[in-house]
Amino acid sequence: MLSRRDLLAAFLGAPFAAACARQSVPALPPGVIVGASDAVGHRLRTERAPVPSEWETHDVVVIGSGVAGLAAAWRLRHAGLHDVVVLELEPALGGTSRSGQSQVSAFPWGAHYVPAPSPENKVLERVLREAGVYDGNHIAEQFLCRDPEERLFYRGRWYEGLYLMAGATDADLRQLHAFEAEVAKWIAWRDAKGRRAFTIPTAYASDDAEVTALDRISMEEWMNARGFTSPRLRWLVEYACRDDYGTLLGGTSAWAGLFYFASRVAKAGEESDPLITFPEGNGRLVALLGNGSQVRTNWLAMNVAPLNEAIEVTAMTPNGPRGLRAKQVVFAAPQFVAPYVIEPWRDEPPPHVREFSYGSWLVANLTLRDRPSSTGFPLAWDNVLYDSPSLGYVVATHQQGIDHGPTVLTYYHALTDADPRKSRERLLSAGRDEWADVALADLGRAHPDLRHLTERLDVMRWGHAMIRPKPGFVWSDARRKAAQPYRGIHFAHSDLSGVALFEEALYQGVRAAEEILESRGQPSASFL
Repeated sequence: MLSRRDLLAAFLGAPFAAACARQSVPALPPGVIVGASDAVGHRLRTERAPVPSEWETHDVVVIGSGVAGLAAAWRLRHAGLHDVVVLELEPALGGTSRSGQSQVSAFPWGAHYVPAPSPENKVLERVLREAGVYDGNHIAEQFLCRDPEERLFYRGRWYEGLYLMAGATDADLRQLHAFEAEVAKWIAWRDAKGRRAFTIPTAYASDDAEVTALDRISMEEWMNARGFTSPRLRWLVEYACRDDYGTLLGGTSAWAGLFYFASRVAKAGEESDPLITFPEGNGRLVALLGNGSQVRTNWLAMNVAPLNEAIEVTAMTPNGPRGLRAKQVVFAAPQFVAPYVIEPWRDEPPPHVREFSYGSWLVANLTLRDRPSSTGFPLAWDNVLYDSPSLGYVVATHQQGIDHGPTVLTYYHALTDADPRKSRERLLSAGRDEWADVALADLGRAHPDLRHLTERLDVMRWGHAMIRPKPGFVWSDARRKAAQPYRGIHFAHSDLSGVALFEEALYQGVRAAEEILESRGQPSASFL
């Protein structure tokens, strides 16, 4: 057991912990740990699948009800293939796009926005049309993130935007403008085939040697080589890496670092594509994709055996072991799970699996009876603390246009240890009360009245939240090989893209479904 001071030092830094230790601590609000059950998932490492006494037969079995798995089932339904069963080990579908609901508002447990679709992103455009968000020309105004969108807390005051302009020197601003010019070059860049350097989905990005060379160095090396030493600029770029990848500058591929800034801008000199968000985050789109799917929650797929006549899937359910036979399987779980589940890989996993590395995240949802006090720029959708290792919080009720009264704040904290195993150990070493104290202490530096306003605080611990685009991974053979079908098993997950975005999971799920349709002789016009 850690003392409170040691706990806060471990997650928020020693100087801040020392200051907090001198303050009195009110009682914690009630709450629980929600979902992402490590105990259930870890059964794959310690148990063998029992022999089922009951079997059922389906056309396709999908393992995992994250966005990729649901997208695969959604695409197959559009092609007229309805005998598709989706297995999910958790009690709720959605993976890291899962959402929750309190008496105040719906809220996200992970991914909470998508950008307006670029011309390349046909499948996202189709999903948004079905959701009634997009008509092909315009995004419905109520779903566009309203102003103010972002603010930054620094030395007792909130400022607009995420670059700390207050106190910036001429040298700081010169480096900021030089960095923006570098990004603008990549936005305008085209290869001999007319492809952009960075696109969403990444499958449409250029594989030109000039672009892929960026993947062989870290973002830190790229910045050092260009003399980008300004602490404010380095903070901004590292925040971007932490925000999308859960990594620091030295652990992020320069390709991935530049992708963050360049992929969502249509033309150099223009603003980034507008953001689409909902109170429940991307849970709104999860509900659409899952509508009509045969999802079996609390079903843990423990063994996948590709045989000559069928693929046999053994799952543990609340009612004991069950067996499913299918013509094809969509494996929509992360790659690190595959050697524990795919029977021929259990004793001899393919080498490419070892190259996949995942970050750990803590997400907390705080239900407040009123908005917290602020000094400086007013409450925004995205609220970031400059001196905190966390990512701050988003406001679930922001789209309502009401800036007073009860609300829900969703707090994000990425654990960025160089060794991901250390991050997972640290994440799981703290329970609900410890993480609640960390979140309240961290946000309390900006909102002194937060503890008194918080009526409930629930936490989600994501041990393998998202793929880490470490140097050399995004354009590696390992990533390419992991996407290849294996004896009727088709792989679909955002980790196959090298960056963990909703749009990438959507792409990978549809790609796997269309592989199945083609193998069955049922090709149709691609959604991609």
